[in-house]
Amino acid sequence: MLSTIISLIPIATATERLWYAVPLLVSFSLVYSATRHEEIVPILKHAFRFGLWVAIFMAVMAAIIQITTWTL
Repeated sequence: MLSTIISLIPIATATERLWYAVPLLVSFSLVYSATRHEEIVPILKHAFRFGLWVAIFMAVMAAIIQITTWTL
C-alpha cells in the first residue's frame, strides 16, 4: 500500500504545474467575454461557455500528446 502511494508522487509533482492553467483560463475567458458584452450576466454566461470550450480543447490536446508519446 505504501509503495503504491510512493509511486504516485512523481505524478503529483508533474501535475502540480497544471494548476497554473486555472487562473489563466478564468482570466482569459472573462476578459474575452467582456470584450463581447457589456452586461455582467452575458459576460459570465459567455465566459463559462468559452472557458469550458478551452478546457475541453486543452484536455484533448493533452490526451493526443500523451498518446503519441506512449507510442514512441
